[in-house]
Amino acid sequence: MTKVVFLDAATMAETDLSPLRLADVSLTLYPQTSAEQLLVHAGGAQVVISNKVPLDAKAIAALPELRCILVAATGVNMVDLVAAKAAGIVVCNAQGYAGTAVPQQVFALLLQLTNHIQSYHQAVQQGAWSQSSQFCLHLQPIEELADKTMTLVGYGDLGQATARLAAAFGMKVLLAERPDATEIRPGRTTFESAVRQADVLSLHCPLTATTEKLINAKTLSWMKPTTLLINTSRGGLIDEPALADALINGRLAGAALDVLSIEPPPVSHPLLSQQIPNLIVTPHVAWASRQAMQRLVGQLSENLQAFIRQQPVRQV
Repeated sequence: MTKVVFLDAATMAETDLSPLRLADVSLTLYPQTSAEQLLVHAGGAQVVISNKVPLDAKAIAALPELRCILVAATGVNMVDLVAAKAAGIVVCNAQGYAGTAVPQQVFALLLQLTNHIQSYHQAVQQGAWSQSSQFCLHLQPIEELADKTMTLVGYGDLGQATARLAAAFGMKVLLAERPDATEIRPGRTTFESAVRQADVLSLHCPLTATTEKLINAKTLSWMKPTTLLINTSRGGLIDEPALADALINGRLAGAALDVLSIEPPPVSHPLLSQQIPNLIVTPHVAWASRQAMQRLVGQLSENLQAFIRQQPVRQV
């Protein structure tokens, strides 16, 4: 019997988790797991499923029976991969499950910045349209996406799907090369040039030591004051105080973020101030369409079955 523990099953909301209930598997679901609870919850488990519960070197060393970590996400920055490899622990993630959900959220956020749907709706509810002297009500300028340039930083499954939607809107797509690249791959544009040309800059790269605070005071200074920044990847890609400063001082037209560097964020987080103009923050839900979460559970089940067969798939 393989003992499996899902450390933060509540992150899956109302998703059907029955595909994880396999024969010869003892499954325990914990809604959430704090750092203090980790060793108790995961103790004795051969397989741990984690969405965002950190598994660092210390935790891995304290779980000698652990043989497999299934990450209920694509990003694996919450696992110490070096420590896991040294301990002989297989790490598998999920891939491509949010390939429609995240790009849809990118454009939901972008269209809110360009079309101001919520602002206009609130104005109507508050009676502004009823008091208008003409048939329409002009409050904020609306921008068309057609012919604008969307620069993508990261061109995996999500970046590619976002590019297809951008093309459907009539946008020009630029693919930014890695900032530290010594050669420019075919179809790519140097990082600085791609950032400078962007009307919309959308982030789709993983958070690593080289991409942390990739968007900072310097790279923000390259952007046009009319540029819109979208981040549905990881909050740590952005120097958040620098972004707040750029928005407050009008050096950037707007930003829409589904992720922050600390989640959940403290109320004192620099990007939660109501004084920051043209900023939209959603609570890390771009991945969480009903269909995407069910696909994710399906992949977790496949990963678990493959590990039990000693033929791991989606291994990091």
